[in-house]
Amino acid sequence: MLDKRLIKNFDFGILIIIILLACFGMIGIGVAMRAPTEGNESIYEVLGNINLSYVKSQALWVIIGLIVLFIVASIDYNVYKDMSFYIYFFVLLLLFYVSKKGTIAGNARRAIKIGPINLQPSEFAKLAIIISTAKTIEKRESLKSIRDIIPVFIQLIPPLFFIYKQPDLGTSLVLVVIVFGMLFVAGLGYKLILGMLGVGLGSIPIAWKFIFSETQKNRIRVFLNPELDPLGNAYNVLQSMTAIGSGRLYGKGLLTDNTLSQLNFLPAKHTDFIFAVTVEALGFIGGAIIIFLYMMLLLKTVRVAKHSKDRFGSLIVVGVASMMFFHIFENIGMTMGLMPVTGIPLPFMSYGGSSMLTNMAAYGMVLSVAMRRQKIKF
Repeated sequence: MLDKRLIKNFDFGILIIIILLACFGMIGIGVAMRAPTEGNESIYEVLGNINLSYVKSQALWVIIGLIVLFIVASIDYNVYKDMSFYIYFFVLLLLFYVSKKGTIAGNARRAIKIGPINLQPSEFAKLAIIISTAKTIEKRESLKSIRDIIPVFIQLIPPLFFIYKQPDLGTSLVLVVIVFGMLFVAGLGYKLILGMLGVGLGSIPIAWKFIFSETQKNRIRVFLNPELDPLGNAYNVLQSMTAIGSGRLYGKGLLTDNTLSQLNFLPAKHTDFIFAVTVEALGFIGGAIIIFLYMMLLLKTVRVAKHSKDRFGSLIVVGVASMMFFHIFENIGMTMGLMPVTGIPLPFMSYGGSSMLTNMAAYGMVLSVAMRRQKIKF
């Protein structure tokens, strides 16, 4: 039975924001998967054109995700530290299985098919890296030399290798951002920071020549010059920017107007480009509200990290904040043409079960830290 004193520390503000974002996501999915209208249909005919199967499926994942969130939050987060070894290697085994037997979709092998469900272990790898990195960093009094951070990168490389080979550059970058965000907050020495920045910049030409695939290179070229291939690699971004701009101040509406998404001009409309779909329907005001909710979620997450009672809890929350920030910045940025297209989902809004469960579990850990920020005196 959960102690009532822990429930008093439960951050209901975070929970409300997550639910609101999930609702915006389901609105966007409903709009995206609705058949186009001519403009003279009755409200009942318009409602009949809505494909509710995607909305119902997403709603089910939201409900399951909230159950996972409450379960994870109810467990003392230090238990995850004790289980970090098993969590890490279990995810590593799943990634290895995917590399051999995973489902192939869109020239990528990323998922494990379980009946009608496709689970992506690369999503769960984010949680494993957050927990294992937090445990490793917690043991170190300082992070001033390369020797201090080698164990962190030893843990990072195996899942990074499997995920990049799927191929999934976007999730690979998320893992790197998580680790560097946690190292930075933990007090990584400025000499190491400058040294790693130098190595990173110096390795770009090598990565371009030997690591990046031609598809990844084209995405970068298109990011720098969208007009380079407007009907090919730049098509998604240009259509997304058009959709966002066409929403204007108040949006085209949820039921009455034809939209670029409904006419299938905008690909991946219910997953990668859900923000563009939602802003087209709800306009600048709707988009601003969504961005404000994400900003508040990040600020409240950082506040939990600041008030954590121990270093391990603080590092877990920092890892979640780093993951969320990169997802939000990259996804919304790519829909506006401000970032390269990587296929990273928008947390709590993009359609998909693996992403929803991962984000809910991540915030379950955040809430677990928040609930136990003070030592309970008996």
